[in-house]
Amino acid sequence: MADSEELHLEKHVDYIKSLDKKSDFDAVAMEHLRMSGAYWGLTALDIMGRLGDMNVDEIVAWILKCQDECGGFGGNYQHDPHILYTLSAVQILCLFDRLDAVDGDKIAAYITGLQNEDGSFAGDEWGEVDTRFSYCAICCLSLLKRLDKIDLEKACDFVARCKNFDGGFGCIPGGESHAGQIFCCVGALAIGGALHHVDKDLLGWWLAERQVKSGGLNGRPEKLPDVCYSWWVLASLVIMDRVHWIDKKKLAQFILDCQDPEGGGISDRPDDAVDVFHTYFGVAGLSLLGYPGLKAIDPAYALPVDVVDRVFYGQKKQPPVS
Repeated sequence: MADSEELHLEKHVDYIKSLDKKSDFDAVAMEHLRMSGAYWGLTALDIMGRLGDMNVDEIVAWILKCQDECGGFGGNYQHDPHILYTLSAVQILCLFDRLDAVDGDKIAAYITGLQNEDGSFAGDEWGEVDTRFSYCAICCLSLLKRLDKIDLEKACDFVARCKNFDGGFGCIPGGESHAGQIFCCVGALAIGGALHHVDKDLLGWWLAERQVKSGGLNGRPEKLPDVCYSWWVLASLVIMDRVHWIDKKKLAQFILDCQDPEGGGISDRPDDAVDVFHTYFGVAGLSLLGYPGLKAIDPAYALPVDVVDRVFYGQKKQPPVS
């Protein structure tokens, strides 16, 4: 992939739209997380102004088929429910302005049942605890306007206990600081109104140090840069108002250099194979950087700003899917 000065938007749109028609090994191997894949692809399309190309009723009907009797959603039809896919499902419904197609109280009850006494959240019935799940719970319930269904103070206190000496956060108390976990923790605390737990200068310095010579960002010291950290690191810096601590121009160029200008899509690093995960985070990162022609994205909710505004300040009612 040669150096690029522009985003190949139409190529990326075509690439994302082609994914639903694939039946190769990659499609089979990723079947279990199709819900998250749909969220990544559809949100990228919305940021690029092309969500209207998709069949809303067909997608919403599939999402509803993925809901378990307990209220949670699986990664695909007939897959076990998990809080990760439950958030993805709710986010997609927000994109399409179809939250009224689901029973918000039922989803909230599922998430509430996953909160532990110490404020943490399990991902599913098997009990694994991770700050990713804390973010999913707080973000999802906020979008459903049901944050009062959990003990929010305890939830935020647990996240705060995962803070390390370097200002970063891990997946559990004592866990290594990692940019992906940092986004989850900073995002959860931002939505939960508890950003006072974050040492913005200390953490901002640690995150700014994630930028390497190529302009890309890594997730931990001494690791290779990866386009996905254009979201995890950048969104955290935006939330903390420290984004000016990195070279935004060099980061944008790194993302553009990871494009496939012929087949579309964005990879983790230049010349690697593209995938929908990195395509979304590349486009989302460029949105945070103010790249022209892209819709603005909210750094905490990971949804376009106009979608978040519609959810909280004037959602239009659509007929539910029959």
